[in-house]
Amino acid sequence: MKAIKTKINSPQQHITSDWPLPKQATRFLTPHILFEWLMENPLTQGLYPIAMGYYPSALNHRMKRLQHNNQLLMYCTAGRGRLEAGNGVWEIKRGDLLVLPKGQKHEYLADEKYPWSLYWLHFDGELAQSLVNLLCPEQSVSVHHIGTQPQVLSTFESLFDLRYTATSRTSFIHGCHQTQQLISLLALLARRNIGSSGKIINMEKVQAFMQQRLHGSFKLEELASHMRSSKFHFCKKFKDLTSQSPMQYFIQLKMQHACALLDTSEQSIKRIAASLGYDDPYYFSRLFKKQIGLAPQQYRQGGHR
Repeated sequence: MKAIKTKINSPQQHITSDWPLPKQATRFLTPHILFEWLMENPLTQGLYPIAMGYYPSALNHRMKRLQHNNQLLMYCTAGRGRLEAGNGVWEIKRGDLLVLPKGQKHEYLADEKYPWSLYWLHFDGELAQSLVNLLCPEQSVSVHHIGTQPQVLSTFESLFDLRYTATSRTSFIHGCHQTQQLISLLALLARRNIGSSGKIINMEKVQAFMQQRLHGSFKLEELASHMRSSKFHFCKKFKDLTSQSPMQYFIQLKMQHACALLDTSEQSIKRIAASLGYDDPYYFSRLFKKQIGLAPQQYRQGGHR
């Protein structure tokens, strides 16, 4: 299908398909008279939406782009589809997030028997590339399975309210910040579940394992076995995902729990240290200061407020 073309040289050129829009669908393009203002205003130039929408059961929906001049996210909430790009072919299913960076040619289409339902967003700005890099560090088209996420759906729907604001600049300032919130949320959801090797790391399972051992310790072999992986491969994937080792992450969880105890209880620092598995309160205090930036007593006295 051909793309809709605007009459001016704006970021909206060649961006949306001309898929017939049923009543329950949404397609909204940011008014072109706002673009110069959005790109120059310090409150919006970092990131701004260009176009957005929701296509339910989008039978015959397809698009092929050789030139792609902005960033695009697509979130499949039902049905199936197919994506082809220079670096691969993906069969898209419910819960998949598609990331199509600027400059990457691509082609996608809905399944004929079970056409997908899609939320989608075109965006750009000075921060756009950095945010997209969180989702695809190698700047190539990528697909993440994030499952059904009510918070993502509600953020999209809230962003769609821009349709009813005409060209209100205050509303678009808010919309730009909603856009950044949405992309950072998607990046968080994606990175919780995928490592650089492409194999799943269930961070909720890792955190549950560590939370059960906050009052003591564990061996890395034990955690790796719990995650059904070798010690070497688990540690590598974990560091790729979080930029720190499992033990560094565990210490941070311990210190966060120590902060909660200092804030909500009258226990002595020695007792808090012992409850977290540290027999030496001085060693605990050094670790706490290294992680939090304050000694435990300074923290308790309000030095963090």
